Amino acid sequence: MNSIRLVLFTRFPTAGTAKTRLIPALGAEGAANVHRRLTERSVKILRQVGQPVEVRFSGGEQDAFGRWLGSDLTYVPQVEGDLTDRLLASIDPAPVIFLGSDTPDLTARHISTAIDMLHKTDVVIGPADDGGYYLIGCAKPYPFLFQDMRWSTEHVLPDTLARLQHHKIGFELLEKLHDCDRPDDLDRWPWLTE
Repeated sequence: MNSIRLVLFTRFPTAGTAKTRLIPALGAEGAANVHRRLTERSVKILRQVGQPVEVRFSGGEQDAFGRWLGSDLTYVPQVEGDLTDRLLASIDPAPVIFLGSDTPDLTARHISTAIDMLHKTDVVIGPADDGGYYLIGCAKPYPFLFQDMRWSTEHVLPDTLARLQHHKIGFELLEKLHDCDRPDDLDRWPWLTE
């Protein structure tokens, strides 16, 4: 198998546009700071794994991302559209592992385990406690996993698993982790707002 691309989706931590669901609890600047910390932590973890890291970015210029996160990463602007469009534009070449930047308990061990699993199966998924996932890896492009999805609902993971079973595609699950999306989530990680 070719080396596995690690693709991180993130946006620039501009107040008012990053982590907007946290703004009622933290204000625009505070929410942007949480996003900045989470993204920086995600990049640090991805660097530890030793695979190519590609940052699919929005909300800022490529030079600004390079200054923020470092010049050793590959930067690709996200396409216009919804999450389906962004994932489909990034799926080839596979194998690829997609991640967001909002899983504070993610470790290098989770990524390494996902890579190991992807050498043995077609799809690997890191389930999130909200019914979605924090990571999905594909050994080959499987566009049907991302088309017509009910994103940001508790249906994402069950729908994904049903599609894999329907297409008789093998998969493995990582340990379930929590995402930091809503004000209620902040109590779990006090260091995010220190």
